[in-house]
Amino acid sequence: RFHGEGYQEGLAEGSHAGMAEGRRQGALHGARMGSEIGCYLGFALTWHCLLQKCTDEKNSKKIRALDSLIGMIQKFPYEDATYDKLQEDLEKIRGKFKQVCSMLNIQSDFRLGNERSSLTF
Repeated sequence: RFHGEGYQEGLAEGSHAGMAEGRRQGALHGARMGSEIGCYLGFALTWHCLLQKCTDEKNSKKIRALDSLIGMIQKFPYEDATYDKLQEDLEKIRGKFKQVCSMLNIQSDFRLGNERSSLTF
């Protein structure tokens, strides 16, 4: 009897603690992902505006790449946590960001840490 009662109490306590920990982890990882994607979008929009003034062929390729990055970010399913290809799409966005940085001859380093998060150029 005591074994059964102890098991039930432990199961209830563990379920409650697991839900709280899951919420904390979800909020933390969601905030990190949002921060990363927000930096990519701000970067892309800024460079898109800067390159609009120049109309040579090299800049048109850069603008197309930036348009592609912006489109990928806008299609990203922020609100659907059950989306199967969330990590796959995030990796594609990261890859496109690196490609754009290479085209712009910018060395990028996106860091998320305890001390601060930053995007350096």
